[in-house]
Amino acid sequence: MSLPSLPEATRVWARIGLLSFGGPAGQIALMHRELVEDRRWIGEARFLHALSYCMLLPGPEAQQLATYIGWLLHGRRGGLIAGGLFILPGVLVMLGLSTLYTLYHQAPLTGALFHGLKAAVLALVMDAVLRLGRRALRGWPSLAVAGLAFLALAVAHLPFPLVVLAAAIIGMAARRFFAPTATTAGGDALLDRQLEAAVPPHAQPSRGRALATLALWLPLWLGPLAVLRLVTGADSVWTHLALFFSGMALVTFGGAYAVLAYVAQAAVTGYGWLTPGEMIDGLGLAETTPGPLVLVLQHVGFLAAAHAPGTLPPPLAGFLGALLTSWVTFAPCFLWIFLGGPYVERVRTNTTITAALAAITAAVVGVILNLAVWFGWHVLFSGSRPLNLGPFSLSLPTGPDIPAALLALVAFIALRHTRLGLLPTLAACAMVGVLLNVLGI
Repeated sequence: MSLPSLPEATRVWARIGLLSFGGPAGQIALMHRELVEDRRWIGEARFLHALSYCMLLPGPEAQQLATYIGWLLHGRRGGLIAGGLFILPGVLVMLGLSTLYTLYHQAPLTGALFHGLKAAVLALVMDAVLRLGRRALRGWPSLAVAGLAFLALAVAHLPFPLVVLAAAIIGMAARRFFAPTATTAGGDALLDRQLEAAVPPHAQPSRGRALATLALWLPLWLGPLAVLRLVTGADSVWTHLALFFSGMALVTFGGAYAVLAYVAQAAVTGYGWLTPGEMIDGLGLAETTPGPLVLVLQHVGFLAAAHAPGTLPPPLAGFLGALLTSWVTFAPCFLWIFLGGPYVERVRTNTTITAALAAITAAVVGVILNLAVWFGWHVLFSGSRPLNLGPFSLSLPTGPDIPAALLALVAFIALRHTRLGLLPTLAACAMVGVLLNVLGI
């Protein structure tokens, strides 16, 4: 057997892009089943090595994993096709949903629908904490890193990038506690056999190719920021969107769940682009679409532009803001893969890198727990009161929402202990929210 042709691989990547519901865990599982188990295009060990690199990168790890494997199979064309098809269906669906949300979300029944959806989102985030925690927290060192990451964000309010950097340093310094002890064999996978026989030129490190990659992708990524700053001014919403989300593209380690708390604080409290409820609604919309959950950032960009005063009608401004946000969010993902992929292939057995990854993954569990607390706060309670503890500060919740708490609990049980599935759970919670509104509860 030989490696799949580019048209054959394109059909498979389109299928994966259309079926990639359920967040990064479900998307990675789908790719593993399609590429490792069913088609045996890539072996287990190489798949996990690619996943490890993608989790170490800023940005959506599942989309970058698709880009990486597509690049290994067919070079840059394969990477562009795989990564592009992974996000295109979700981008188009989110554009439609954000438009409908902007036009109709203030209607009473629509608000009730999103009230139920928020409870389901809270259950999804808690489920993500448990799923990732079971895989990442093996032993007291990783538990300690996760706990410290949570406290650093929730109590000390340290910057998110600093938490990730500290975790990587801990992993490298204590690599005997974090480095994996064994590697799964690659078996007779087609790609593994080819790479063992002859490494193709695109997978070999080359200084010239690296410089050419930077010369192409840096202007593609940051060019819109320079143009918008020149045309619209430094204080326009367009410049702020391009600058903020370009910066996010550098620090969004751990995927959407890990960075949402930071983005929510900046977008809600710092810029005032949207409310906490609109932020949670956006995650609910992203959960119902194929593609990476970081598409919620596209919803933030849509509402930021739609809410900003200007000459464009809100839906059109939101449409352009969403596309701008998606571009500066996803363009660097291709840069990281095309630039770093050849070097990552060379260091597949480097224990220092794998130990740093394991520590970062443990910290991400604490980061996602912090996000779950933030979501729970705004879903389950209507207010708060401050509590000062010397140099630290906490807020205590007030005004519990009992129906939302019960609905979130039922959704969590459905996700963890039934075969109902993600989309039916989201739909059921949304309908329950409408029913509670009709009944006046």
